[in-house]
Amino acid sequence: MGHIINAKEELYEALAERLSKTPEGAPINEHLMAILHRLYTESEAMVGSKFPLMPMPLNKIATITGINEKELKPILDGMSDKGLMLDIPRKDTVYYMLVPMLVGFFEYTFMRTGDHLNLKELAELFETYFHSDGVAEEIAGINTKMMRGLVYESVIPVAVETEVLDYEKASEVIRQSGGGAISLCACRHEASHLGKACDAPQEVCMSLGPAAEWIIRKGLGKPATVDDLLKILEQTQKLGLVHLCDNVMNKPTYICNCCGCCCHVLRDINEKQIFATHPSNFMPSVELESCVGCGICSDSCQIHAIAMTNQENGVEIPVVNTDICIGCGVCSSACPTGSMTMSRRSDLHVPPENLKEKLTRMAKEKHRG
Repeated sequence: MGHIINAKEELYEALAERLSKTPEGAPINEHLMAILHRLYTESEAMVGSKFPLMPMPLNKIATITGINEKELKPILDGMSDKGLMLDIPRKDTVYYMLVPMLVGFFEYTFMRTGDHLNLKELAELFETYFHSDGVAEEIAGINTKMMRGLVYESVIPVAVETEVLDYEKASEVIRQSGGGAISLCACRHEASHLGKACDAPQEVCMSLGPAAEWIIRKGLGKPATVDDLLKILEQTQKLGLVHLCDNVMNKPTYICNCCGCCCHVLRDINEKQIFATHPSNFMPSVELESCVGCGICSDSCQIHAIAMTNQENGVEIPVVNTDICIGCGVCSSACPTGSMTMSRRSDLHVPPENLKEKLTRMAKEKHRG
């Protein structure tokens, strides 16, 4: 029996090695192995371990894996239904692509409900994994980040409105997408299985444009028009949630609406000051003449980047930690006196043009190609 067990473990170890080579990364430890054992069958692990880095059609994957197409196709389709594989129609064929952990099978696992998986057990495993030594650093520890922040448009100064490009505006990103899908927030759903979820709504995760078609086809979200998505944007701004989107200039695939207590990206900033997101191109500052020291800006900040500090005259004023602030504009929007204003950063972040450029940059920075 020992050789059978060892052969099985070798399959999952090979899968873990393959996933660790993605541009996003997935450091290997016992917690990752436990997750993979619960998500992948042995046949899926074997196929995944041999999967190429680039999307490929069925016939080429059959050659690489040594499995005939008739046997291979149901395995790939099953993986796609579980959110472990993307099946992408192109002209007269379908291309398959192994899904990374982030953004990937973590989100697709917790966009679902039902009894198909033990979600409580998986929530505990993912929580432990993401807080293991080196995991957050590997995922975020590069110059090109997975995500970028989007400032609340209502707080953009009139003087610079004409300078702000479409890719910096959440509403324009949505309009240019032509619509998309609305899904459960994976982080908040995961937190609910841990008994830690906040009161923010869960069904506010936006997939955009063609990327949403797969989400809808797999039952991970419901179709949404541009107006539907703009309503979600307005709703989440009223709740003071942070907008994070895919770190690309053209055709971002998602916009998340994040809280500092559930979102893994914001939690890493809060708990470790590790950043998997670029800040927006704006930064808040305080106009002391009109500030009444109410502390609402500090209370509203999802990443605790604003502290109330006593002055010599006994008056408290907000002080922004510019090393932490991601320029979301939540504080400025919440300020009752208009004293917390947003201004253009001196160094502007220009994101990669598209997903291919983003992944290429990430892989190069991690010496993976």
